Amino acid sequence: MATPWRFGLIVTGEGERGFLPLLFGAVHEDGLCVFKVIGQIGQRSPRTAKPTDLRVVGTSRRVPTKDETDIGLAALSYLQGDGDFVIVIDDLEAARHVQAAAVFQRYRAALDAVLDSGGANLGAHASVHFLVMMLEAYYFADPDAVNSVLGTHLDAPVEDVETIRHPKGRMKDLHAGFDEVSHGERIARKLRLDRILDNPSTCKSLRTLVDWCLTAMGVEHGNRYRLKDGERWELTKGQAERLLAP
Repeated sequence: MATPWRFGLIVTGEGERGFLPLLFGAVHEDGLCVFKVIGQIGQRSPRTAKPTDLRVVGTSRRVPTKDETDIGLAALSYLQGDGDFVIVIDDLEAARHVQAAAVFQRYRAALDAVLDSGGANLGAHASVHFLVMMLEAYYFADPDAVNSVLGTHLDAPVEDVETIRHPKGRMKDLHAGFDEVSHGERIARKLRLDRILDNPSTCKSLRTLVDWCLTAMGVEHGNRYRLKDGERWELTKGQAERLLAP
């Protein structure tokens, strides 16, 4: 078997830390990719002030900002070690939806400031994506996984699950004893990405993330995950195009 591509995840929540490697491990059906959490950071909000430009005493070298340290330098360390690609993943709850572009730019700036400095040209090897509105939303797109764990009778969704404003609360309404950690891990092990992404008009943020991963690996994916006819998110889809730039 060929050596698998290695993806490092920088996440903002405990659920993402525990469950995303399980969910994304199936991106390539032949097992040619491995996902590993390499860092957990606090959620970033849009900047309200320009970062202070500080210099190391006695030199012209700039002191990295906290974003560059927590995100950019963590990504660089992984890419210069045994990693191939890095993904920063944040939840995009309803209250933060209007801030999506500014939050994206903040994460993206932290990556590019470090990865593209000094001629390294590694920025294209890292991307920023969102779980909309949070990880639990995608449970509803694979009702068989939920029903097998919770003993519920959830039906296939009639809506785009990325529009569910409070998916964690809705899951607790569905099953009063729902535990986001213990139940969440069991559900995550059963989730099928191809089922979640089977509708080409829904889950455009998650589909854009999957597209980026497969593009990064140079994999011919046909219409799996509805990547030929499925919607992408304008905010984040340009990162796959950047991978293909000469």
